[in-house]
Amino acid sequence: MSLLRVCAFAKCLNRRSLFEQCAIRLSPADRCQLCVSLRDGAVRRISETPWQLQRKNISFVPKREDAKKRELKQSQLLHVLEARIQQLQSDTVLDVQHAKVHFLKAPSSGRELLSGKGPKSTPKEKTVIPKSGQTGAKEASKSQLSRWKEKLNREKNKKLENVKLKPTVKSKGSKSSSSLPSTTHKTISTTAKKPEPLIKNIKGHKKVSDQTSAGVSSTVTSTAAAGTATKTQKESKGKQKGSKKHTVADAKVSSKELVEVKEMERLSQQVSQWTSSSNPQVLQRDSEKSACGDLIQSICSYLEACVFAEDFDRAQRFLISQHRIRRGRKVMKTDVYNIMMRLWAKKGNLNQIGRIFILLEEAHLKPNLGSYCSALECMGRKPDCPPKVITRCLTQMEEDGLSLDDVFRKCVFRQDERDMVLKAVQIVQPDYQPSLNTNTGQCSSSLVQDYYTQRSDHQYPKLDFSHEELHQRFKQQLTIEQDCNITIDSVEAAKPITEKMAKMRKLLADQRVLWQKSLLQALRESKRILANTTTVTFKPNLYPYLCVLEDKEYVDIMIQSIDNLPPSGESLKVLAKYLGSRVNTKYQVRQKQQNQMVEKLNNIYNTYTDLLAKDGKECGALPREQWCKIETEQSSGPSLEGGEADLPYIVTLELGIYMLDLMVKNLKIDSDILNPTFNRKHIPIIYHMYTFRSTRQVGFIKPHPILSQMQQDATETKLTFDSFVMPMLCPPVPWTSVKFGAYLLTPSKLMRTGEGATQHEVLLEECKNLHAVLDSLNQLGNCAWRINKPLLDIIISIFNDRGSDKLDIPPPLSEAPKIPHFNPQDPSYTSSEKAHMKREVSNARKKCSEMHSLRMDALYKLSIANHMRDEIFWFPHNMDFRGRTYPCPPYFNHLGSDVTRAVLVFAEGKPLGPKGLDWIKIHLVNLTGLKKRSSLEGRLEYANTIMEDILDSADNPLTGKKWWMNADEPWQALGCCMEIANAVRSPDPTRFISHFPVHQDGSCNGLQHYAALGRDVIGATSVNLTPCEVPQDVYSGVAQQVEEFRVRDEQNGVKIAQVLEGVISRKVVKQTVMTVVYGVTRFGGRLQIEKRLKEIDEFPKEHVWEASHYLVRLVFSSLKEMFTGTREIQDWLTESARLISKAGHTVEWVTPLGLPVIQPYHRTRVQVLKSTIQHVYLQINHDIKQRPDTVKQKNAFPPNFIHSLDSTHMMLTALHCYSAGLAFVSVHDCFWTHAITVDTMNRICREQFVALHSQPILQELSNYLVQKYCTGIPAEAKKKKYQEYMKLMMLLAKVPQTGDFDLQRVKESTYFFS
Repeated sequence: MSLLRVCAFAKCLNRRSLFEQCAIRLSPADRCQLCVSLRDGAVRRISETPWQLQRKNISFVPKREDAKKRELKQSQLLHVLEARIQQLQSDTVLDVQHAKVHFLKAPSSGRELLSGKGPKSTPKEKTVIPKSGQTGAKEASKSQLSRWKEKLNREKNKKLENVKLKPTVKSKGSKSSSSLPSTTHKTISTTAKKPEPLIKNIKGHKKVSDQTSAGVSSTVTSTAAAGTATKTQKESKGKQKGSKKHTVADAKVSSKELVEVKEMERLSQQVSQWTSSSNPQVLQRDSEKSACGDLIQSICSYLEACVFAEDFDRAQRFLISQHRIRRGRKVMKTDVYNIMMRLWAKKGNLNQIGRIFILLEEAHLKPNLGSYCSALECMGRKPDCPPKVITRCLTQMEEDGLSLDDVFRKCVFRQDERDMVLKAVQIVQPDYQPSLNTNTGQCSSSLVQDYYTQRSDHQYPKLDFSHEELHQRFKQQLTIEQDCNITIDSVEAAKPITEKMAKMRKLLADQRVLWQKSLLQALRESKRILANTTTVTFKPNLYPYLCVLEDKEYVDIMIQSIDNLPPSGESLKVLAKYLGSRVNTKYQVRQKQQNQMVEKLNNIYNTYTDLLAKDGKECGALPREQWCKIETEQSSGPSLEGGEADLPYIVTLELGIYMLDLMVKNLKIDSDILNPTFNRKHIPIIYHMYTFRSTRQVGFIKPHPILSQMQQDATETKLTFDSFVMPMLCPPVPWTSVKFGAYLLTPSKLMRTGEGATQHEVLLEECKNLHAVLDSLNQLGNCAWRINKPLLDIIISIFNDRGSDKLDIPPPLSEAPKIPHFNPQDPSYTSSEKAHMKREVSNARKKCSEMHSLRMDALYKLSIANHMRDEIFWFPHNMDFRGRTYPCPPYFNHLGSDVTRAVLVFAEGKPLGPKGLDWIKIHLVNLTGLKKRSSLEGRLEYANTIMEDILDSADNPLTGKKWWMNADEPWQALGCCMEIANAVRSPDPTRFISHFPVHQDGSCNGLQHYAALGRDVIGATSVNLTPCEVPQDVYSGVAQQVEEFRVRDEQNGVKIAQVLEGVISRKVVKQTVMTVVYGVTRFGGRLQIEKRLKEIDEFPKEHVWEASHYLVRLVFSSLKEMFTGTREIQDWLTESARLISKAGHTVEWVTPLGLPVIQPYHRTRVQVLKSTIQHVYLQINHDIKQRPDTVKQKNAFPPNFIHSLDSTHMMLTALHCYSAGLAFVSVHDCFWTHAITVDTMNRICREQFVALHSQPILQELSNYLVQKYCTGIPAEAKKKKYQEYMKLMMLLAKVPQTGDFDLQRVKESTYFFS
């Protein structure tokens, strides 16, 4: 008999008669708490609901058992239960018999503090403390707060007594009363005859047993707290008496200590206020949920895969097996059971749903919205479902505190689930219509409140497409994403096909057919073995994940990976991740198709394009708001947001390793396929090997040289990519929530995170208002692009020739150095010669590998650009954990190299206007890297003097003077030359339609934010925050300061200073100055300077090491002298992060736009994935169960905080540019727009920078950190821990002083962004 059936049997046997027998001896107030709990909990849920029938169905009764025997057994079981009830009743009475309870008054709405261990009880009051419930936790928190206040007061009094300014200072706890002023005595006297109920009023349906344990816990905790407080008063009295013996002359304390005392008092009051009033910005997370999150995710994904593959029996058996394991049941969540409920609801099987409700009760879990949603759906599918059953379900849901409207607002529906739930509800409530929230409320950030409330002057841009054209583009994009991949022509296709190439292509095609058959057979055989592999504990295997796609789809993924394998091989872990993620992507797309999302998406997008199309009606809504409005209006059918199961990272790796194992074992080729003279035998085309990277041994998958030779000779003209690699052919779906936006079907994340990291997603889901962040991402994604075809053709011609290192076009592998061959066993080589030859071979292989990687990267980018040459396309955007934005397509986008930026221009053209041509000329000079210290007028004048070179570059880029090749960004410069030539040769340059993006780059943007934060006048001047006639170059300023230090040391006879004479330049110090603001250490700075010194041919190489050490010290000293405010802020951030992480917390903050940020740096743990091919060791540094990595946390906080500020500035600029009708994109701190709108963008950029830094950013950060990390300390903490806590609180509260710089001057600064 199973455990489940025994439990059901025991609970169902004559429950009512059992309670009647208990009631004979006890009054309602005297009943055992366990009995009341059983009745109010189980009886309410089972006997008074339609689930009573389900419990009878699951109870086990032998079919042919004699009735008398059954009656005898039942009566015996009743006697046993009665005896156990009496025993428990007496135990409960004894536990609280002599408890004297003190209740501490505390604010009614307090936030739960981090509770520590309870205080040690005296031997006389030794009590067994049960686990506390919710009430107990709150009471403990309040008592801990009082004890913490006492400690603060004692610390303050101790210092004041030493100073003797006040001979008698009484603390709050020094009164003669035996209790605290805010303490009342309440004694519960109990006897075995007539015990008083611990809890008199029971609200709703809460179990009495839960409240009993909570009450006992709070009772004991409060008693202990009162005892501690009394002890504290006595100690305080003794100290006061002893203090009278001291004289004023004995205590001499500096004024600094007095300031500390006052500051501690102020902070204690402030923390007390924060504790008594909840703050919605403080994000609390459940540690238990985090600890078992990975396990729950694995269980859910396994069940979802079984259900998707229609292996329902396996799913049911797996759930029951997990439920039977007590250890596993502790981590089970309601959502796990809901997966099976959803399955049975589809089948209309109310009986099975009732059984799962029983399982929930046995696991001590409560049904949630998803549970009741499945039950109602099932009732809606049953044509003969009685209204009484539906009414009871709705009543029970209401008793559980769940709203029917929330079912429609928060539940994720698939297929027709929503309609079935509504159908069931309307059987008993015919007029019911769900009240839905459109989620378009105003943003809470004060920075953008006016933006959302005052829209009368907003002019949202339209696209140059009709409604019909946009809908056709949507269909094209949808087809690509449904296929999950796309095959395009390679730019190498232009080469003439030789006989050898044709032969190799045919040979490879024939071999692929054989490989597909071999893999298909091996996969099916392996699946058959896995399907029949069962154990007693039913451990999950990969079988369900191998059934979510068709067998041929797995084989196609494996064959395509062979085509992309480099000759030097690839890490097994990287390949496994690639294979597993491709399966995961296809799996999620298939789920969306099965859930009938495509038709609904089509309808909503068709309506949404009215907002963007040129022939659409005018609408004052943002894309996100419009989409939410349409989705609310068309609420019937499946949800578009987040209903798909995602494979955990570990599962994707295991799946990829499994597929690699199949490939290594089953992909063969004839050894004589290229050379008939060889002996024929089947050999693997890829093989598994080990190699060393640094000191670690790494598994590698390497192709056989025969395969590499065939691929190289074939030079195939087709490339296959995942659909998300390509730009979109239609405007992206606007981000409306954390889980929905960007692509139509392809899964995408709002925030990029490390593989397996979940803390960012949890934070985002808890954050209720991200409208400004989402709207800025939508604005960036709505910018349409096209290809600069003349420039692309020139780049492809050089690529297909031999490439060019100077122009950043990688050469083909035929230009790679030949790998020397030698026999290490040859005795003619000396040991030194062998070592030299090994180094030569290693260097040659490394060079070949690098050349292949660069060549393939360029091939992908150029092939995608060539494929899109006649298209208009879009780049959907997402962000990293700091808020910095990135295009989703990984290879080809405007954040790429000079080549990819050069071939991208705006799809929308605008006339140049009166100043547009001048801005393009200034932009060209900026791209050359010349005239950095010149004014805008000087740069324009220089551009006019070189017009001959500009026109020659445009007309004869490869045969003329080639002036453009000497620019810092040669390809963008060439594109700019072509645009200028076309404009000046047009009839009216002011009316010339330009698609060319003009850039405005921040002047060392990180230092700009530091200078604004600290109101540093000198620093602000150095980074162009103040108006100047010519731009200030901070790098040249630092180089000049370093040179002054060098001259001084040279005069003092420092040898290395003499060696460096004439060497120090802007170029030598630039990288270090640029990265110091982003947290580079002296070690990293020394390596940067060492690299620059090695590039100087005249500098003696034997002095490089010493000189780099010397210079990095001077650079840091110069920056400290020039940017005093910057260094103070950076040091404050660093030390704050160090103390926070040392206390066991990760550093978190919230950007001024409300985006929560958490640093995902934890101590690394190693997880081993065991497989037949090899064991894979995963270095996991994002596991929130591990302690924070203090070094990474403190080093990363300053740069990450500044990055979050520059992303906020960019988002603000993007929003206001969109409302002004401008085209705007950014590359972090480099902003792009049309030439005619540069002045408007510059004005907006400066206004938003001033608005951002007019906020008390550092003070708000300080308040947030103090509130998050300093609102609770265990009262029994040791002295050292208490001192560390106080040190942290004092540091976080002490915001660095600011200077006198006037932020309004930024609006007048020409070179702030230029």
